[in-house]
Amino acid sequence: MVKLIDHRILLDLVEHIFLKIGCPQSQAKIGANTLVSADLRGVDSHGVARLSGYIRLWEANRINPTPSICVVHETPSTAVVDGDAGLGLVVAPFAMDIAIKKAESVGTGWVSVKNSNHFGIAACHAMRALDKDMIGIAMTNASALVAPTFSKERMLGTNPICVAVPAGNEAPFVADLATTTAANGKLEILQRKGTDAPNGWIQDFDGTATNNPHALKDGGALLPLGGDRDHGSHKGYALGSIVDIFSGVLSGANFGPWVPPFPAYVPMPENQPGQGIGHFFGAMRIDAFRDGKEFKRDMDLWIRRFKDAEPINTDQPVLIPGEPERLMHEIRIKEGIPLLSAVYDDIKLIAEKFNFKF
Repeated sequence: MVKLIDHRILLDLVEHIFLKIGCPQSQAKIGANTLVSADLRGVDSHGVARLSGYIRLWEANRINPTPSICVVHETPSTAVVDGDAGLGLVVAPFAMDIAIKKAESVGTGWVSVKNSNHFGIAACHAMRALDKDMIGIAMTNASALVAPTFSKERMLGTNPICVAVPAGNEAPFVADLATTTAANGKLEILQRKGTDAPNGWIQDFDGTATNNPHALKDGGALLPLGGDRDHGSHKGYALGSIVDIFSGVLSGANFGPWVPPFPAYVPMPENQPGQGIGHFFGAMRIDAFRDGKEFKRDMDLWIRRFKDAEPINTDQPVLIPGEPERLMHEIRIKEGIPLLSAVYDDIKLIAEKFNFKF
């Protein structure tokens, strides 16, 4: 069963919870907007379904509700931000805004982040650049749940990449993707529904392909984008590695198998080389490369030509990256956000725990 909930109710709930755990008003609001943006865009795996996970991290003293987020190193075009173990939902917008300000000054801005936590969906941060007519880039490393090609050991996270590009009359291009065949949150959705995982998503503890959505709990691993070597998993492995290096090695955060796990009940890795989870952000001013109006004209042309590409099936037109999420946002703003019964019940318990009338 699914319940439709107005997004404003969820925003109020999440903001209330973040205030209750000690976040300042401004950060509670930013965190709530970041989290619910995932549900509005149809990325249910990274929205309010994860709220209980953030609360458990706070209860385990792994999230600092009152962080002193600060720049610890910078040049005119780059910076390193220390998130002080704050909510990644708050640290990431702070860092992305620095990248945008640097781009305003010198054409491009690049910011790496250490000592942070899970930051929600990458698109929410990359798209902040669109308001300034800039290209935005966002990526993060994550809990080690992914086995490199030819390995059965978990070494990487789902490590998403998002690139947001402004256009003129057309909607912006927004490519937001995990570097695995599927994000872990998609597995969690399948677990709630009681359905099998598609081929190429996951392997068991021996490294054998499986359709069991619970295989991670038994020592299995997610698979890089491509699923197996014959279908290009080595390329997904390479992409995930790039994100890990930019987010973790470059910033001084943890990387590879040392990245802190999102589930609070999972023990922290031993001998961690860095601090917290790492992110990486970029902002590029269009006129640092060419005339902005000409660029937007050509982006509109690019988008229209790809949308006009001849489809295989007339019932399924060719889509532009970000188009399904944009359309979903329009629907859910009007009609509400659908919550599976398991998620709704979890949210209701959280609301009762923190004295919120839901």
